[in-house]
Amino acid sequence: MNDIFFILAGFAVGLIIGLTGVGGGSLMTPLLIFFFGVKPYLAVGTDLLFAAFTKLGGTVKLARSRSVDWRVVLHLCAGSIPASLVTLFVLRQLGPANPETQSLMTTTLGITLLLTAAATLYKAIHGKAIPAQIAEGQEIAAATPRHWTLPLLFGAVIGTLVTITSVGAGAIGVTVLMLLYPMLPLRRIVAADIAYAVPLTLVAGLGHASLGTVDWSLLAKLLIGSIPGIWLGSHFIHRVPERIIRSLLSLLLVYAGIKLIAM
Repeated sequence: MNDIFFILAGFAVGLIIGLTGVGGGSLMTPLLIFFFGVKPYLAVGTDLLFAAFTKLGGTVKLARSRSVDWRVVLHLCAGSIPASLVTLFVLRQLGPANPETQSLMTTTLGITLLLTAAATLYKAIHGKAIPAQIAEGQEIAAATPRHWTLPLLFGAVIGTLVTITSVGAGAIGVTVLMLLYPMLPLRRIVAADIAYAVPLTLVAGLGHASLGTVDWSLLAKLLIGSIPGIWLGSHFIHRVPERIIRSLLSLLLVYAGIKLIAM
């Protein structure tokens, strides 16, 4: 019976991802911990590979339509992937199943969910203020950050958060890109965020797999539900009140974040 519920959970999260673009980690990881009673280290490790596989299809589609600014992706990966590898090394030394490590995971996850809630609300309010298109001849300038060190710094922070919590590559990543690349159109910001999340979550997820913190059976069930969910959500994306949904999601993430911090 639990198999059906896991598939339905994957479908629900996939549907919301398709409708809003909100990262699956901010929804799936708390759901696995609170509703299904999955241990935090298993929830994080499994969700990282869940995110990698669910976003891979979107990245291929965006790459074919030439919506991805690969310079932006490389800027962020240069900071996030080394930070992820360092964080995995630290987790290996501490022991992911160690009670103190799990406490660190849940507290960091709670704080990250609060940041994600703020980022989700920020995007809902200010997302339309970003230019819809790049002016002719401004492509290189639009893909140039305010300062070359900032993508490395913010990428490292996001890489660390994602590896510990599986959360951060979605709404937080979009908000960071909005601040670092103010001339970049929103659709290209979202495309870059999805594209750089794939190698990051894949590296972090495979690292967790090497630690034994991935439930492969659970992962398969979640993917069975999420793939049709994302497909359905993406077809109804223009028929739903996105700002209302994002605002409600922000409240839900705040609740989950506070509850995790209090664990």
